[in-house]
Amino acid sequence: MTAAAATSNTSSTGGADDPNARYTFNDAALTALRKSSPWKDDPSYFQSTAISPSAVMKMMTHCHSGVEKGVKKGGNPIEVMGLLLGRPDPNTPKTLVVTDVFPLPIEGFETRVIADDGDVINHMIALGESLETTRKEKFMGWYHSHPFDVGIHSHCFLSQTDISTQLQWQRAEDPHGNPFLAIVVDPLRSLAKGHPELKAFRAYPPEYTNPIPNQCPDGSIIHEEQLRLEKWGSCSSAYYELEVEYFMSTGARNVLSLLNRNFLWMRALGSSAMCEKEARGRYPERVEKVAKKISKLDPQSGSGGGGGGDGPGGMMMGSHHRGRSKATSSSGSGGAGGAGTTASLEEKMGNKPPSSAEGGSSGIPKEENGRDELGKACQEVVEITTEKLVGNIAQMTKKDLFSHVASS
Repeated sequence: MTAAAATSNTSSTGGADDPNARYTFNDAALTALRKSSPWKDDPSYFQSTAISPSAVMKMMTHCHSGVEKGVKKGGNPIEVMGLLLGRPDPNTPKTLVVTDVFPLPIEGFETRVIADDGDVINHMIALGESLETTRKEKFMGWYHSHPFDVGIHSHCFLSQTDISTQLQWQRAEDPHGNPFLAIVVDPLRSLAKGHPELKAFRAYPPEYTNPIPNQCPDGSIIHEEQLRLEKWGSCSSAYYELEVEYFMSTGARNVLSLLNRNFLWMRALGSSAMCEKEARGRYPERVEKVAKKISKLDPQSGSGGGGGGDGPGGMMMGSHHRGRSKATSSSGSGGAGGAGTTASLEEKMGNKPPSSAEGGSSGIPKEENGRDELGKACQEVVEITTEKLVGNIAQMTKKDLFSHVASS
């Protein structure tokens, strides 16, 4: 997270003006809040989460390490997972505060997870016991990454298996005064955009029915089923999104301000996200995949060519898949190896949404669906082109600025 992003996104405490209030709490007030547990009677009680800068940095570093590890091995980026440490806030009861995070020894690939369950559980127990003697907060959530290729939509959503995991945690912890939170990080989009791309969620109880038809987790209403699937997965009605804010102490804010004034401005002027090693490495891949996607479409008839496969869009933690549509998933790899296995697994799990490539089972005319696919591919082209243009303009502006300073 850049200094500018941290400064602009940092907020004061909801009901208090003291920026240090998130770092302390009244034990009696917190105990009373845990005992009353008002979230048990309201499935959408919590509305926001406040995350400390150190927690954000640790999450992003962990998620990026999974990307680097997978790419270095010549494969797909690896999903990672960790636990959140924090508490509900007595001053702003509808806010969950995340003060720290701890990575878990779990690595996910397309069809399996590289971790022994016993080792993971023992690790969590040992970590919990050590924190009991040093920290007042509890484990109150989990995070994991969705390292899918950059597309027109963020990959921050909950899959069917994510919902199942979250519900298990909520059933175990919520009644005991410890409401549980889920955070999903999109590391590749974070690298491309230059700021943290993450979202926080809570799951609805299985017996809950949303009274608003076609409402998405962020509160918006999308009538087109295919678009809902692409943005929020196949379980969009089973969870809701919390607003994310970042908090920072007065001391940290002063240090950041000093660094920004004396040093970090030089980095901002001397570097460009477009020129970073990761961005340069993934740019040709993104262009190639969009080109393959367009080449499989026939603009004259408006219908799709061949099946694109699910690729990295079907990646999962453990044995779960994301419930995205084939249209979205194919933007990841354009039918890379293993796509057939991924597709069959999704079908067996009942987690694969209807696709027009499968005989038009979605009820959408093939011609209309083909136009939609072409439009989405064009949006990806516009996004890639815009990033390149903005980067080139920034580079030219810096060149003119420094040339003018040197000549004067």
